[in-house]
Formats: sequence, C-alpha cells, structure tokens
Amino acid sequence: MERITLLCTDGSELAIEALRASLPLLAPADRTIVVTVESPMAVDTTTGTGFHATTRADLDAEVETSGDALARDHLIATVDALGLVDVELMAVVGEPGAAICDLAEQLPASVVVIGTSGRSGLRRAVMGSTSDHVIRHAPSPVLVQGVGHG
Repeated sequence: MERITLLCTDGSELAIEALRASLPLLAPADRTIVVTVESPMAVDTTTGTGFHATTRADLDAEVETSGDALARDHLIATVDALGLVDVELMAVVGEPGAAICDLAEQLPASVVVIGTSGRSGLRRAVMGSTSDHVIRHAPSPVLVQGVGHG
C-alpha cells in the first residue's frame, strides 16, 4: 500500500514552524503532498479551481492557467522554508477543514499533518479551528503540531 503524507499549509510562519517540528516524527512516504486551501470567496470564480503540480515549473504553469497566485505563494513559501524536494504541490478550493478531509479521503492519505495556533476559549469558539475539524473528520491519522500563541 502506498504511503502518502499530506502536509497542510496556509503559508504562514506558524504553519511552516508546525510542519518543521513535525517532519522528524513522520515515517518515510512514497508521496509527500503539500496542500493549501483557498476560500471560494478569495478565488476568481471563472478560473480558480485549484491545481496540482509536481515541480516548480508545473506549479508556475498551473498558476498561469488558474490565476491562483496566492496559493502558489503559500506553497512556495512552505517548500522553500522547509527545504523540501521531491514533493507534490496542490491547491484546493473550499472550506479548509472539509477540503483537507475530502482530499485525505480521495488520495487516500496515510497521515495528515496540520498546525494549530493554540487558540482557546472564546477566540476558538468564535473563529473555529481547522485543526479541530480535521481531527474529528479525517479518514486517516492526524498529526497536529501546536505553535505560537494565536
């Protein structure tokens, strides 16, 4: 069975630090996919449908046709900061928690890695938590790395 690791990022320093702290804990994967999720409200409805790329050149070509430069920036920031090579890059559109769980099921992912900002109490209740959603609904194990103070 193919082992697929799904690394989730929003391009922020907190997300990158969470992934950095998690990488040593992961078993080697046959495929590693770095994914970012864009809100449907932030994407041009005529072009922004997400993309999948296996190289930087593929990524640039996909961005040209999809128009989703923000997703590209998030993926590049993450891959460059972590020094990742031989990874697939993917952007999907939707509500982040649900989109990550859907992708994890479609692949199927062996593990989903996601960060959390450590919000608690009222701020978490009002703003919600993507990592909480993923923990509760992902079809595979989830590694959550807490960082910073949101």
